[in-house]
Amino acid sequence: MFSFFSKNKKPRKLWFNTDIHCHVLPGIDDGSPDVDTSVELVKRMKDFGLERIIASPHVTQLTFENSRETLQPAYESLKERLESENVNIDLSYAAENRMDELFSRNLENNNLISYPNDWLLVENAFIQEPWNIDQLIFDLQVRGYRPILAHPERYQYYSGRRDRYRRLHDAGAAFQINVLSLAGVYGKGEKQVAEWLIAHKMVDFCGTDLHNHKHADAIEAYLGSKDAVRHAKALSEVIKNDTAFTVKK
Repeated sequence: MFSFFSKNKKPRKLWFNTDIHCHVLPGIDDGSPDVDTSVELVKRMKDFGLERIIASPHVTQLTFENSRETLQPAYESLKERLESENVNIDLSYAAENRMDELFSRNLENNNLISYPNDWLLVENAFIQEPWNIDQLIFDLQVRGYRPILAHPERYQYYSGRRDRYRRLHDAGAAFQINVLSLAGVYGKGEKQVAEWLIAHKMVDFCGTDLHNHKHADAIEAYLGSKDAVRHAKALSEVIKNDTAFTVKK
């Protein structure tokens, strides 16, 4: 049933074809620093079975105040190089939007960078939950957005009050977990919470969160593990990566 399993039950590929969370646009955040590196990373991502990449560069106040004006040239330079090297992959971009003051301004000014079908990837700060997150989730839906909370397993302030996950999810925030979390790259706690979210059927999307070759190495090693087999069985038929962003004609 699972084509990514080999004879010894080890997956060769990821269990989704569309990556919605990665940092491969060159030179615009803490991901790939240049076009050469981006091309190398995309080639490795193809080896993981990915056919479509929706890059998600950071949009964060003070550190990465990106906009379409900064992202479009980076996207075009990468797309041009991929085409020149005959790397066949569907490349586009949206953004990973930190819910901060810049986010509030972009929301008011209609400048948020969303995915197809009005999905919007949003991120909490790692130190504390945004004080107005419940209102923001509500406001986004009123304005027609479909919010996706990036890597909820990485917010340690939720680990001791997991009921908060259920309230946010029930309020309309879809959850996207990172493959790197499942691989244990961030630590045992993050992996355990990601698996808890899977067990409680609150995972709607997966993303690699790939920034660099070190991350690609970790994913490659993970795909040869028993954990990857277990996670693939739990997630391959429930996540929406390969269906949610298809624009209906």
